[in-house]
Parts: sequence; C-alpha cells; structure tokens
Amino acid sequence: MLGDYRITGRRAADISASIERAVGAGELRPGQLLPPMRELAADLGVNPNTVAAAYRTLRERGVIETAGRRGSRVRPAPATTGRDHIRVDVPEGVRDLSSGNPDPALLPPLERALAAAAADGDRAPVLYGADAVDPELARLARAALAADGVPDGPLAVVSGSLDAVERVLAAHLKPGDTVAVEDPGWGRTLDLVPALGLRTVPVGIDDDGPRAEDVRRALAAGARALIVTDRAQNPTGAAVSAPRARALRDVLAEHPDTLLIEDDHGHGIVDVPLHPLAGATRHWAFVRSVAKAYGPDLRLAVVTGDAVTLDRLRGRQRLGPGWVSVLLQRAVVRLWADGAVDGPAVAAAYGRRRDALIGALARRGIAAHGRSGMNVWVPVPDETGAVARLLHAGWAVSPGARFRMSAPPGIRVTVSTLAEDEVGKLADAVASAVGGAVGRGYV
Repeated sequence: MLGDYRITGRRAADISASIERAVGAGELRPGQLLPPMRELAADLGVNPNTVAAAYRTLRERGVIETAGRRGSRVRPAPATTGRDHIRVDVPEGVRDLSSGNPDPALLPPLERALAAAAADGDRAPVLYGADAVDPELARLARAALAADGVPDGPLAVVSGSLDAVERVLAAHLKPGDTVAVEDPGWGRTLDLVPALGLRTVPVGIDDDGPRAEDVRRALAAGARALIVTDRAQNPTGAAVSAPRARALRDVLAEHPDTLLIEDDHGHGIVDVPLHPLAGATRHWAFVRSVAKAYGPDLRLAVVTGDAVTLDRLRGRQRLGPGWVSVLLQRAVVRLWADGAVDGPAVAAAYGRRRDALIGALARRGIAAHGRSGMNVWVPVPDETGAVARLLHAGWAVSPGARFRMSAPPGIRVTVSTLAEDEVGKLADAVASAVGGAVGRGYV
C-alpha cells in the first residue's frame, strides 16, 4: 500500500508529521491509500484513537482526505506540496508563456516612488502603535472603489490577494466547512482552501464568470463561502458580466449567510467594467491588489467589506505581522497620484495580444477563451500530450491541471509578452499539438 515507506511515531503528532514529511518529499504520492487506522495502530503498537487523531490532524491540514469505508488517502493536490509541482521546466531556448507574469515593459518604474516614500519615512518614522493604513492610500482606494460601485465599508491593507482570502476565510469558517471555488480557478486558491482544513466544491465557469446554477447547487448543498474573481480570471480570462452579476445576486439573496469573497486583482489591466456582487450577503469582502498593474513584488492589496469581517481580519493581522509596511503604502500612493500606470493603454496592449492569439487559433479550428487579463485558456482533449508537444516545438505553456478540479483538460497561455510576429507560429504549434481536435470548453 505504501511501497517502501514506513510510517513511524508513537504520538498522534509524530505519526501525522511522519506522513506529512513523506508527502512533502514525494515518498507518498497524491491519491495514495493510507493504511486503515486499526491496522496502522497495530503496526505501531499504539491505541487506534492515536492514529485517528493523527489522521484528523492531516485532514484539517489539507494533506489527506477520507471517504468513509473507502479509507483515507493523500489528497490529489495535498497542501504540503501544492500545485507548483504541476508545472513545466522551461529549457534554455524555449519561449516561456507559462509564468502568468505581467509584461515588465508595461510595469512602472518604482525608484522615484520608493525614494519619495523613504524620504517621508526619514522625516517622520513609522513606529509601533501608528495607524495600520496610510490615510492618503485609504482616501484614494475608497474613491476608486466607490467609482466602481463597491459599497462603502471599513478598509484594511494586506500582503496581496491570497493573504486577504486566507484571512477572511479564517475569520469566519472552521475546519470541515465547504467553500465554493471556480473550476478552472486560481491554483493557489485551490491549494489554500484545503490547507485551512476546509473542503472545496467546484463551480463551473464560462466567459461571463461563475455559472449561477452551479453556485446555487453548491450553496444549497451546504457551502458556507463563495470565492469569485470579478475580472481577468486566472486561468481563463473570464469577467463577470452585468447579466451574470444579476443572476448571482439573485442566488446569493437565497443564501444571505454565505461568506462572499471577491477578487479584483485585474484592476488596472482590464478594459471591461466591474460588476461587483459586494453587499449581496451579510458577510463579504472585496479585494483589490496592485501586483498585476504595478509589479508582483509590491505585496499590497486593499480589502473592504462588512464591519464584522474587517474587524476580525484586522484583529488577526494585529496578532501576526501587525501591518503592511507604510513605506510600501506610501510608494503605492505616489504611483497612483502620479498616474504611473496608464490603465487603458495597458489593458489595450493585453487585449490586442489575447485577441490576436484567439483569432489565429479560431482560423485553425481551435476554440480559445480570454475576455480580460493576460491569459488565454485553450481547452484540449489531451492536456499532457499538448504541453509536451508544444515544449518540443519550442513553446512552454502551463498545464491546466494546475487550475482544475473536475473541469476538462486545457492549457493556459500567458500572452503578456507575446509579440505580433510570434502569434501565427504559436497558433500553428498549438494546432499541431492538439491535432486539430477541439476541447469541450470549460465544463
């Protein structure tokens, strides 16, 4: 059952640590069946309750899952390893379109903004007990959120979108609760939810965002939270349209106790309007990061939401890192105030690259998706084969397995740096890699 690996330990903590180390090292593989509790207890010479406690800890940490009489097994994507192991190693000379990074040429220079923020800090150092949110950042963020129709609420600053999602989930849910997530969806979210001891239920999407009927089924089945990407959805480029937003609001009105988390990480690089769902439930959080427009190393996102959610988020933050560096906050303020990023121009640049590839693929009989952002999703019948053949042809793309639960296979192509003279060559390579076959779409 376990091959050559032997689980060790006399205490529950030691047994769970032994299994988790093996999963992290690849000695226990995703999907591998673990020994029945009584059998392992007899093997180790401990009480079955000790093994039961170890397995419970591993379930709560997102390492294993239990299916009644079918036993316990390592999760398909265990939190210990994450989905980063499902990636392509890009050899020298291969064009890398797998990273999901923005085009460095479209990012603003940071030197002046950081220098100005540092000078402000030299004149008046930020000390313990200072406000966690720079007042000018709060003012500018609130104005931008209000202009996009996001309801007024308290504001917090966190270290990126995923930090916000983790803190909001932890503020409201307990291990064993279920979270409805987009499928295909952001791989880090799909890793994070089970790492918190929560269960995931997939919600199918199309170009207009999460399907309302899928959300209705998930919430009716007991999901306590829903995570929605408003625009530039990773990996598909989906964006919530006005009709879809109305349909989703109707569904959420039937389940007002749902925790709603919206991720608008595409702000500043998209050319489609925002149609927020915020306020459709009692507890909600709306997250907007600066990573895609200003640079991934600016680890900063603003969060607003209902008073209870934000109070819990800020309380937990105070007990951990305390606050996000005001130096970074002031640098972002300077970038915003100076208009360092021409949002429409950046959105147009990414749009031209997406549309060029999608159009070229369509002319070759290949369906592809990408309403917004910097990625194009191409459904394929054989994901592994397509990725391997493209790599052999000199193109590295991201395997869809990094982003899927039950959705059909696909590949994600990051077009952020795709040059005009590369589009036809890439489309030819994709057509050859999939053999002219067209995938089934998102679901």
